Amino acid sequence: MELAARGMKKAYQDMDIDKVDELMADITEQQEVAQQISDAISRPVGFGDDVDEDELLEELEELEQEELAQELLNVGDKKEEPPVKLPSIPSTHLPAGPAPKADEDEEALKQLAEWVS
Repeated sequence: MELAARGMKKAYQDMDIDKVDELMADITEQQEVAQQISDAISRPVGFGDDVDEDELLEELEELEQEELAQELLNVGDKKEEPPVKLPSIPSTHLPAGPAPKADEDEEALKQLAEWVS
């Protein structure tokens, strides 16, 4: 214990209560400065604290009403779109079914018979 007491005396020999109070005051002051910097950084840029959301909503509603009124006034002024042009209907009749393949089949049978003979 005597060794611990000597170690503590040696560690605190250059310290006194006035120095500790002064050090704590410096730390507190630096923390306040850091808090002020943090507050300044976290504030939105370009907007003050005097923005009234209700006033902004009223202004938005007025603008929407003006736009709606303008659209209602110009309902009949719109140009009609030209009609869509569809392709014309073919004038010739299409065959009822596919053309018979009898000619091709007969030709193939003839070639097969000639080959066999």
